Amino acid sequence: MFGQRFYNQTTRRYVAVFGTLFNDIQIGRSDNAGVEQQRMTVPINYAPMQKLLARLEQDPNLDQPAITLPRMSFEMTGMTYNSSRKLPSSTRQTKSISDNDSSLTSLFTPAPYDLEFQLNIMTKYTEDGTKILEQILPFFKPDVTVSVKMIDTMDFYVDIPVVLNSVTTEDQYEGDFQTRRVLMWTLNFTMKAYYFGPTSTKRVIKFTDANIFTSTTATTAEEQVNVQPGSTAANVATTKIAETVAFSAINVDDNWAEIVQILDA
Repeated sequence: MFGQRFYNQTTRRYVAVFGTLFNDIQIGRSDNAGVEQQRMTVPINYAPMQKLLARLEQDPNLDQPAITLPRMSFEMTGMTYNSSRKLPSSTRQTKSISDNDSSLTSLFTPAPYDLEFQLNIMTKYTEDGTKILEQILPFFKPDVTVSVKMIDTMDFYVDIPVVLNSVTTEDQYEGDFQTRRVLMWTLNFTMKAYYFGPTSTKRVIKFTDANIFTSTTATTAEEQVNVQPGSTAANVATTKIAETVAFSAINVDDNWAEIVQILDA
């Protein structure tokens, strides 16, 4: 679009981050004496709720590992532009290029979007569902903020809040006593995400030279203003022109101060 091809894998990163929040939930089962007899990690995968329910109902062998309960699934259900989080469009984020002290990698501010996610918890026993919920709900008050590395070339992280909006429960049992029962909890989340555009390489302005005239009809400048970075040979910032190395030798990541000289033209 607009003559530029880029792919930051933004949606893929957000989906992976959301699934990672819930991929290490474990539950245990105890005997009547309170001694734990079994501990399991609840599997999670990206899939629509309806697909898993259809598999549970149609598979004749309900003991296959791929469809055992309890389990969780999640999916992204939509996205909406959020104008309240919009930043000034002309603002840029920059990063120096290590092998080129005269250029920067530049990136405009991102577009804010709210991504809607749905997490489904499916269990055979009510107690299994409450065990899973109690490992999720205390952390959402009502949001959890995660730090995500968005642009590899920029090497910076963005804090992304994930907000829990609602929790509903449903009993999918219908039919005779031989029909398998499925208890389901549905959790709806909003991820306050950002979408970034392409990066570009920009030259660094290290020296400016401006002539000042007293009027629009004057032909001779009264003063000359020079602005440049100042840094000593020991990489110490300085505002004294006599102590600084040449501005062409100063890297954007060095310690430098602004030197302003006002000279007679």
